[in-house]
Amino acid sequence: MPLDDAPLLRALSGTRPETTPVWFMRQAGRSLPEYRDLRVGTRMLDACLTPDLAAEITLQPVRRHGVDAGIFFSDIVVPLRLAGVEVEIEPGRGPVFADPVRSAADVARITAIDPASLDTTQIQEAVRLVVAELGDRTPLIGFAGAPFTLAAYLVEGGPSKEHLRARAMMHTDPESWNRLAGWLAEVSRTFLAAQRTAGASAVQLFDSWAGSLSPSDYRAFVAPHSAAAVDGVDAPVIHFGVGTGPFLADMRLDGRADAVGVDWRLPLDEAAAMLGDDVTVQGNIDPALLTAPWPVLEAHVRDVLRRGAAARAHILNLGHGVPPETDPTVLTRIVELVHAVRVEPAVEGAR
Repeated sequence: MPLDDAPLLRALSGTRPETTPVWFMRQAGRSLPEYRDLRVGTRMLDACLTPDLAAEITLQPVRRHGVDAGIFFSDIVVPLRLAGVEVEIEPGRGPVFADPVRSAADVARITAIDPASLDTTQIQEAVRLVVAELGDRTPLIGFAGAPFTLAAYLVEGGPSKEHLRARAMMHTDPESWNRLAGWLAEVSRTFLAAQRTAGASAVQLFDSWAGSLSPSDYRAFVAPHSAAAVDGVDAPVIHFGVGTGPFLADMRLDGRADAVGVDWRLPLDEAAAMLGDDVTVQGNIDPALLTAPWPVLEAHVRDVLRRGAAARAHILNLGHGVPPETDPTVLTRIVELVHAVRVEPAVEGAR
């Protein structure tokens, strides 16, 4: 089967394949015992920047679960590390920055770094290793963090629940905000383009913290920079954010997104009505139900598939990432179920 006929890529192009494609955000990682064994004694960012290690971690869930795509194993702060920004991922906490970016001078300092100078050699080598093993059977999805989520970490100095400093900067110093977010868009675009050049078939832009924004702030201060992050990346684009229901249609990025990921809060048929019939939907199994009894989870997965039929095409995924305590056999069972169910499209001409 030529790679272009892979169910995931057909769904991204707007053609509904006979079998709904399925993959899981964070499928490569802590839920897999083979991953935990491989990571012993290795810091997260070191694992991301060691090509053979990153490649093996990317491939583990494809082999185990039989998913329809690999998602490149990395972290959203990796391109910042490549740009020379001092950042570490602290176990149990997340990315922590030695020098938060909070003033106009801080913004001037960090944006003086040329995004084109990023050395993506290790990233591209890892992608090539993955693509060589996947061959023409399974596409690889490259990924990057969206400008707002990256900026939220940078301005706060680490993880935050409400991102008060980042949201305040938008209004108190919009010039600095737009300079920082514009620079981050270039960083993300460079990172995505490197993965695409090395063989990734599609890309996903993650905006994990966009749900903390009002619709007006998202449209004015964030959407233009997210659009810039995927401009010129010659690959199908999936755009995903958490809590983005109030401005879901804006997640299309003025047509730049071929698919929009939907979290667990919004039923997919409602999401499809908001997005229109010229974009693919991705999602949206509730991660909380991965620990439910199988009959409960199965009914939920079937309902997600049924509701996904309202869109031009549907990529089955979770409404967020795989929790680390997930039993991997449950994910494999979901893949087997999804591949066994035939969904009749509700959108005319979706086949």
